[in-house]
Amino acid sequence: MTDDVYEIHAVKYAHHARLAARNFLTPDPHDVGDMPLDYFVWAIVGRDRTMVLDTGYDAAVAKKRGRELIRTPAEGLRAIGVDAATVPDVILSHMHFDHAGNHAMFPAARYHVQDREMAFCTGRCMCHTELSRTFEAEDVTAMVGRVFQGRAQFHDGAGEIAPGITVHHVGGHSLGLQVVRVRTRRGWVVLASDATHFYANYRDRRPFAVATDVPAMLEAFTTLHRLASSDDHIVPGHDPKVMELYPASGPGLEGIAVRLDADPRPG
Repeated sequence: MTDDVYEIHAVKYAHHARLAARNFLTPDPHDVGDMPLDYFVWAIVGRDRTMVLDTGYDAAVAKKRGRELIRTPAEGLRAIGVDAATVPDVILSHMHFDHAGNHAMFPAARYHVQDREMAFCTGRCMCHTELSRTFEAEDVTAMVGRVFQGRAQFHDGAGEIAPGITVHHVGGHSLGLQVVRVRTRRGWVVLASDATHFYANYRDRRPFAVATDVPAMLEAFTTLHRLASSDDHIVPGHDPKVMELYPASGPGLEGIAVRLDADPRPG
């Protein structure tokens, strides 16, 4: 492994039962049956550095919002040999409750976030319940605290976190949503997070049900294709199929973590 080639692990920490019709902005008669969400954090592991994308939510938020917490993100990361307490860099795709919680879990980390996301979740848009309901105030105030602690790094559009790791603003689902492009042994993998919750969202060009900017969400699908080496290099943020398509990160880790730098199974 060279300095700019990385392993990527998708670590599942939670699950939520959901009907298919609720996962599309404009459902159609074919959207029937169950279409649950899995919740992940992602570890980007190189020879000399390890980063984590997103930090998940905790037990209190799971209870409040009716989600099933299977394990803490720290427990899942520990299973693949990553100590949350020593991770030096955390990338937040956006500040929604399921991506930006557990704010004491990464005490050594510098947090990377888009300018527009910070402005969005601390500004006048949060006066509207329809927009603020996907955020937790404690997560937002914790991020403000990091700014004053010198533990925040802002990005405006595209930015390099390290050689082989870049972030790219796409918006859509949240105004400051960013995706992460990672060089791996099989090419450029794009961790889409909520730019596409499911494979079906971007493959069928059908936006997810929660959108702050629908045109931007649709354009984000095009950006994913441009950034990734192929469609098989795009990884959605909540699709349980990810755990089926990719091999486990190691013995005994089936259902816990999978390797995204490995080739996916046909499907």
